[in-house]
Amino acid sequence: MKQILVGASLTALMAGAGLAQSYLGDLAIDPEDAGIGTQHYSPFVDQSFPNRVFWGDTHLHTSYSTDAGMVGNALGPDEAFRFARGEKVRASLGDYAQLVRPLDFLVVADHAENLGLAPMISESNPQLLANSWGRQVHDLVKAGDPLAAYVLWGESMMVNTDPLDDDDLTRTFYNRIVDTAEHYNEPGVFTALNGFEWTSVTNANNLHRVVMFRDGADKVADIVPFSNYDSSDPEDLWDWMEAYEARTGGKVMAFPHNGNLSNGLMFDDARANGEPLDAAYAERRMRWEPLYEVTQIKGDGEAHPMLSPNDEFADYGTWDRGNFGTELKTPEMLPREYARDALARGLKYEEEIGVNPFKFGMIGSTDSHTSLATSREDNYFGKASMAEPSAIEDRISENPIQPDFLGEEITVKHYETIASGLAAAWARENTREAIWDAFKRKEVYATTGPRMTVRVIAGWDFEPEEVHRPDFAAERYARGVPMGADLFAGPEGSAPSFMVRALRDPDGANLDRIQVVKGWVDANGEPRTKVFDAAWAGDRAPNADGILPPVGDTVTGADYTNTIGSAALGAHWVDPEFDPSQHAYYYVRVLEIPTPTWLAYDEAFYGNLELPEDAVMVHQERAYTSPIWYAPEG
Repeated sequence: MKQILVGASLTALMAGAGLAQSYLGDLAIDPEDAGIGTQHYSPFVDQSFPNRVFWGDTHLHTSYSTDAGMVGNALGPDEAFRFARGEKVRASLGDYAQLVRPLDFLVVADHAENLGLAPMISESNPQLLANSWGRQVHDLVKAGDPLAAYVLWGESMMVNTDPLDDDDLTRTFYNRIVDTAEHYNEPGVFTALNGFEWTSVTNANNLHRVVMFRDGADKVADIVPFSNYDSSDPEDLWDWMEAYEARTGGKVMAFPHNGNLSNGLMFDDARANGEPLDAAYAERRMRWEPLYEVTQIKGDGEAHPMLSPNDEFADYGTWDRGNFGTELKTPEMLPREYARDALARGLKYEEEIGVNPFKFGMIGSTDSHTSLATSREDNYFGKASMAEPSAIEDRISENPIQPDFLGEEITVKHYETIASGLAAAWARENTREAIWDAFKRKEVYATTGPRMTVRVIAGWDFEPEEVHRPDFAAERYARGVPMGADLFAGPEGSAPSFMVRALRDPDGANLDRIQVVKGWVDANGEPRTKVFDAAWAGDRAPNADGILPPVGDTVTGADYTNTIGSAALGAHWVDPEFDPSQHAYYYVRVLEIPTPTWLAYDEAFYGNLELPEDAVMVHQERAYTSPIWYAPEG
């Protein structure tokens, strides 16, 4: 006879298993309906664990971002939401675009700095024309010289001085985005989340954050998004967020991204004001920034081959030449830029100051500036509108990010971008509240574009055959914790076991393998990381050095087949090197079989593109889950 454990019985069971008590607050059980030990014929009565994956992009720019609208993007928030909902949309260069399947949620995250400048110019906005600088850039664009106007704006950004300094104007155009989000938000069908991007560029080093609200227009209308003109210090952004919550009763969080362009500042050992990290800072950072955008168009930020030399898959979408064009990268910057090592360094900080400042979950998003959330390699509309699909040279050689102030050695060309990524959220319903709450509890994961389903649950008493049960999640949630949660000390002599299920994108490639990435602090106080193969397709076996042979390669030009790999993989993995006295984190990486990159699709479509010799034509896309953290105490 089936029996559903709810309410106090579930609390006791989790406490007895040494599981994270904090997760209980996220289980949506109505106390009035929770009968202790009540038996139901239907196994789904009172079921409350997150049972669906919702897909979205939390980092999309429209023509309201000056670095999009001033360089060719003619599509506003309306087109962005319609495209994300699955509609066919005409891109800025004239071709049509459409997603293979609609997204479930979207954040239009336009830059706060002079938000709406391009549409202001297009409309000849009277408030803009009343400003002498505004009149100047307006007249340059209307005279046919938008590049000169863009350069003029860029000069203001470089000296961090707002050339308009008009909150009313910013508020007007931000409200347009909010109104558009309200129009397209349809609970249960599509979630339009409100947000913006704070664009801190301290000495041309990237410290950008996307800000995402849980709230609708009743709370976010009429705000003036916090901008780099206000401050370049993330702690000042947190102050602004805290004030927003106190004033409105709303909820808000932020996501850093592109540590690879921060030259060591994203996960630095010091605060922006130069003071050392302390417990108060660590608590505030994790309060306001529970997640990190680990992969997107401007490079992948999970790992670096110099930091993980034994990881054959670490060199993926690597951008490691410098910041935004003014300073070259040096090796000592790298550990403070990549998620895997930052997570391990967070454990070391926890030992030293009592709080982990880098205890973040992981998501992906596009950072597209085309208004089109395209993350598939066969449907990639580029970083910016001048690099939308075409046979013109800009598609390949445009320099979208790093000016060549220091010469070609720092410049990254558009052919080195990747069509990444997406955020996946485990929730029960597609609403602003449910999606935001999934992000807050870190029950989310990143992919480089494919929509592969990945679930991870850790506990102390799982058996290998349980990973194949059809009720995999229902039972395991009662005895374990999901991605993003804490796992506390278990029975003496036991090691944590991880139950992982992965299912390929139904419109994508088969899976190669499931890996578990572990981080810890060794006896000498040094952060360490290691990658373990947990499950794989086919009858391969690790060699004498523990290396698993490649899955194979079916790619020919822009074609591949799913004759290798597996549509689904399941893993029951027990840490073979577990030390119960040692803090650790564990996250899962799932790899697809080799597939063509967008360059291969372009070559097949346009032909004879004369691609550079180092152009990557084949890769293995992947997913990264939020970690599970083990702590000896609890």
